[in-house]
Amino acid sequence: MATIHITYRKSAIGYSSDQKATIAALGLKKLNHTVEHEDTPSVRGMVDKVRHLVSVDGVPADAPAGAGK
Repeated sequence: MATIHITYRKSAIGYSSDQKATIAALGLKKLNHTVEHEDTPSVRGMVDKVRHLVSVDGVPADAPAGAGK
């Protein structure tokens, strides 16, 4: 199965505790920390929840479709 690289780009200070918990569940510790996960629907759902705080494979998760090409 494919893997995705998730990078913590923006601080979660001021955001809800469930978003902070999602960042921690993804294994992200500090800003600009990158982790690698299997590309599964559950991981994609977690990334979608915090898409304004992370980037996936170098492209912000909340970027318009095709922005990384």
